[in-house]
Amino acid sequence: MATRGRPRTFDPDVALGTALDLFWERGYEGTSLSDLADAMGIASASIYACFGSKEQLFRKVMARYATTSGEPPRRALRDQPTARAAIHAMLRATADQITGPDTPHYCMLILAAPTGAVENHAIREFLADRRRDQHTTIRDRLVRGVADGDLTMPAATVDAVARYYTTVMQGLSIQARDGATRADLEAVITCAMAAWDTLTATAG
Repeated sequence: MATRGRPRTFDPDVALGTALDLFWERGYEGTSLSDLADAMGIASASIYACFGSKEQLFRKVMARYATTSGEPPRRALRDQPTARAAIHAMLRATADQITGPDTPHYCMLILAAPTGAVENHAIREFLADRRRDQHTTIRDRLVRGVADGDLTMPAATVDAVARYYTTVMQGLSIQARDGATRADLEAVITCAMAAWDTLTATAG
């Protein structure tokens, strides 16, 4: 009779949450496999066995991040009845997420990315794709606004306005990382939304 392998002595879901916290705090390049093993309380071999490589673990972490901290801004885009309300709620939800008391003050998509080593090119592109998806999601919400009749903009302007609000959203993360408070970010959001009428009127 074949013997069964030894059961895991850790909870993969808890370990993934720990890895998320560490990557969020230190970024991809600032987090080594030994750092992960120490924080997760398991051997490096167990990380490989359960999650694969560091890169594969990071991809799983980002999937978790997307469904937790990354979800409120997307939900705001989906649920608000008008495009303007959706963009405003998205920016405010982003500001809430990146100034929370229990997490680092920035978005992982923006500031956890590796910056130099050639071997990390795949992760840089992976995160760049996720950031491009932010722009696509915002643009799609504006297109929905046009279809619903609460916006009148040609396609080229829709893309430019989407890119503008994507830039604002991503810039909030830089500001928060550098010490901007929730109130500071709200002031930025107020300015960004003050531009809404001009941006949409110019398009019409």
